[in-house]
Amino acid sequence: MLEQLADLVNDDAALVRRGRHFTGAFLVEARPRVWLVHVLRGRIERVEAGPFVMPSWRFALRAEEASWQRFWRRRPAPGDHDLLALVRRGLMKFEGDLQPLMANLLYIKGVLEAPRAVQTERGATP
Repeated sequence: MLEQLADLVNDDAALVRRGRHFTGAFLVEARPRVWLVHVLRGRIERVEAGPFVMPSWRFALRAEEASWQRFWRRRPAPGDHDLLALVRRGLMKFEGDLQPLMANLLYIKGVLEAPRAVQTERGATP
């Protein structure tokens, strides 16, 4: 799913502008799968698929794959629609340096919601 993230985000000028002050790597874990997302001034440079031995990241967003699949639906149900809603429900954890995550929360939310655009109504990727 996240392999297409660079194209989805970098083609969205408004989203890139929103993240223009963010540079760094963050980890997305959909247990058992994991990715490192590398960002340079709001543009996704690359997405690396794990597993990793000792990855370097500023913050991590960790959840079960089922939670991410519900989040990435074209129209997620209430409670599955937002990163903070997943955290509140105990389905997701934020780890690491939370300052850049919270300072760029709208950007990170937009980045991680971008895969919804490639979902079909049944929830499968085309």
